[in-house]
Amino acid sequence: MRQKNLKRDLSLSLVFYFFLFDNFSLHASEFSAIVEQQLVVDKKGHSQKFATTFKPEWQLEITDSSQMTMIGKFRFDSQDNFAASVESPDNYGSFNGPITAGSHGGVEIREWYFDTEFMSSFWRIGKQQVAWGQADGLKVLDVINPQSFSEFILDEFEDSRIPLWMLNVELPINDDSSFQVLWIPDLTYHEFAEAGKRFQITSPLFVPNIPEDIFVSSFSKSKPSSILTDSDLGFRYSLFYQGWDLTFNYLYHYHDSPVLFRHFSEQGLAIESRYQRNHLLGSTASNVFGDFTLRMEIGYSSDTYHLKQLTTALLVTDQLTTEQGILKTPEIASVIGLDWQGLQDIFISVQWFQSYLFDDVQTLVRPRDNQVLSFLYKQTFQNETWELNWLTLYGTDQMDSSMQIELSYLLEDDLKVGFSLDMFSGNIDGLFGQFKQRDQLGLRIEWGW
Repeated sequence: MRQKNLKRDLSLSLVFYFFLFDNFSLHASEFSAIVEQQLVVDKKGHSQKFATTFKPEWQLEITDSSQMTMIGKFRFDSQDNFAASVESPDNYGSFNGPITAGSHGGVEIREWYFDTEFMSSFWRIGKQQVAWGQADGLKVLDVINPQSFSEFILDEFEDSRIPLWMLNVELPINDDSSFQVLWIPDLTYHEFAEAGKRFQITSPLFVPNIPEDIFVSSFSKSKPSSILTDSDLGFRYSLFYQGWDLTFNYLYHYHDSPVLFRHFSEQGLAIESRYQRNHLLGSTASNVFGDFTLRMEIGYSSDTYHLKQLTTALLVTDQLTTEQGILKTPEIASVIGLDWQGLQDIFISVQWFQSYLFDDVQTLVRPRDNQVLSFLYKQTFQNETWELNWLTLYGTDQMDSSMQIELSYLLEDDLKVGFSLDMFSGNIDGLFGQFKQRDQLGLRIEWGW
């Protein structure tokens, strides 16, 4: 299966290559790579991860105004607590996914794209990442690329995003504004940790809480399949106006998390997993005021889907229908962030995330108005040879939290050692509290050239 994916990757890239660069001469190429060794142990000292990762990057200048970039990833983990055990995870589209994969290792072409200028516009075509928004820890508008949750939200966004095959065109309007167009035919969605893995999602906010005496008669999945009619389309207008960096965003897309529709009959409970469309309208704004930077981000989703609780009366007397098990409602999400860098070596940021549902029912699992606060502290020491990063997220409704602390030391210009602590606490049914037994310590050695 993955050999077919590699052939598709090669074929698609060659099509782009000959279409864009029919007549060219190679100018220069540049190769770099990162080797990372990571050890993770739980709070009892048991090894959870001992992984070696090799990330090569090759940049090839084709003409004065065009180049190719390819980023690979080779991974081996002596443990099997995080990555999917199957070779072909079903969240990937037909021409995406790793070349080979398994819980102990894998090989993938992470990104592979071509950059060129054409008619005063900038084109990036191929497998890539596109980031909208500037929030830390959680996302509001940064939903172009799906995400791997095999390690929950502990990875950097750049590492957890799943790159997609897409057309990305930037059209400059004047010195202060530009217009971006995205066409995404890649039908790849979020990757969640498998059952039994360390960060398997168990919170009833995302997984139906089914009573023990209810028999699940069937579980079915359906997934978009047409790269034309099921593709995503996005537009962004960027503007610099009187000191403000502003964007206005629109994305017509499938939610990257499937909706778990439930239907109850005499045979038992049938669960059907389906992806649903949504219109996302959003905007970002940021400005600098002395030592402070104010950031704001807001997004309106026309159609979001949320789980309702299964009640005994609903199951026994009414017979559950798919509409009764799910609330479909518009949602508005936002984040306000304030950054301070009043001292040369210290950076502090606080954020307030809010999600509000336009409709509400008493049986809804999540609160109608959901809020999360974050605190980020960064500091460097001894001429930036030491660096401390501390990020805390606190859910005010579920009263749960996550804390990520990393202290790193730069041994040489290309060699870094880092020590990390990840902790979760609070309500076991919450976003963070579900992992309160998953605290861990980490050691990371990174060598680049």
